[in-house]
Amino acid sequence: MLEWIADYGLFLAKGVTVAFLVSLVLMMLGRARRGDLPGLQSGHLEVETLNERFDAEADALRSLVWDDSAWKVERKARKAKAKLEKKSAKTAEPKAHVYVLKFTGDMAASAVAQMRHEISALLAVAVAERDEVVVLLESPGGMVHSYGLASSQLARIRAANLRLTICVDKVAASGGYMMACLANQLIAAPFAVIGSIGVVAQIPNVHRLLKKNDIDVELMTAGQYKRTLTMIGENTDEGRAKFQHDLDDTHELFKAHVAQWRTQVDMAVVATGEHWYGQQALALGLVDSLKTSDDYLRERATEAELFALHWREKKSLGQRLGIAATSSVDNLLLRWWQRSVQSPRV
Repeated sequence: MLEWIADYGLFLAKGVTVAFLVSLVLMMLGRARRGDLPGLQSGHLEVETLNERFDAEADALRSLVWDDSAWKVERKARKAKAKLEKKSAKTAEPKAHVYVLKFTGDMAASAVAQMRHEISALLAVAVAERDEVVVLLESPGGMVHSYGLASSQLARIRAANLRLTICVDKVAASGGYMMACLANQLIAAPFAVIGSIGVVAQIPNVHRLLKKNDIDVELMTAGQYKRTLTMIGENTDEGRAKFQHDLDDTHELFKAHVAQWRTQVDMAVVATGEHWYGQQALALGLVDSLKTSDDYLRERATEAELFALHWREKKSLGQRLGIAATSSVDNLLLRWWQRSVQSPRV
């Protein structure tokens, strides 16, 4: 009898396991198919009122360090102020709205996929010449076309006559500065890395190694410059010259872009590919003031209503599983960039 019960329990456990796995697979397939349907919303916008967050953070500390009587007086005064503001709200001019976006850049500027939704949403409700957009920007740069698109998204804000403020706490270099220079007001922390207005490309070539091991590579092209430099083919002086010419052309476009939005800078001085810390960048006209984003947002919170926007993208299981690997590669590239600029350690 006991043996039969044990066998039945084992059979039941196997059945439940199989049923669970089958249900999981069917659910994943269903989600994948729904994700392929045209017109289906791929994410949603989350909005947080930063004024409330700042007040809640301060209140949490006040309730602990203030004595009960002082805390009671503060709450009463706050309630009275709220009632007064509510009465005068009908006649008073509405407060300005500040929309806060966050852009953390990788090599492909992939955060633009979320930022474009956030910008589209705020442009639908923001009031021209009254409201402001603050972008918390961190990026060491990356691919030209990707950061060109990200810059074009910020240009939509300027075209709508909204004040654009960009805050850089750590780094806005190369493609990051391509974005940052569009700001009406560019604020950097004193030791933020700014600039690097230049273009770089490096391509390893293993042709001689392959030739040494009797491995032939056939590279067929149509068009004189379809391939200038390759990883496995034999590179020529003509190809190298053309590749350098393309880099120079890209650099000229980069310089013209910066000059369009930062008319006060001397391009002959700042467009050398060098980077500077915030204090140096201020003297060169690359930034407008020195301050952390925390200070700026809290200052604005005293006179405006702040809303943090974040677009949450729906991700498939495969995308979610690949996030960790992608993040590891991005961190590796960021460390490589940090070493390449030879930043001194403090």
